[in-house]
Amino acid sequence: DVQYDEVISKGVVVIDFFANWCGPCKMLAPVLEEVSEEYAGKVNFFNVDVDENPDLAMQYKIMNIPALVVLKKGEKVDTQVGFAPKENIVEFIKKQL
Repeated sequence: DVQYDEVISKGVVVIDFFANWCGPCKMLAPVLEEVSEEYAGKVNFFNVDVDENPDLAMQYKIMNIPALVVLKKGEKVDTQVGFAPKENIVEFIKKQL
């Protein structure tokens, strides 16, 4: 938890809330992998399994997955729920840079 707080307090962070049994989450994973490589050094990306981290999912009020949460300096600034193509994910992130 201490490391988590330290990491999210710096810059722009995208958290991918997912579950292993979630079909759309599996579709989104390779898209996020590609986007995270393109934004390396600008944005930190994290995956959070909602089954293993229910408290964190509750903290961000995650009701449906996949869900992307963007944090700026530790504060939640945007959320996107459901699968989206790469172009939409890039635009979603660019708004916060």
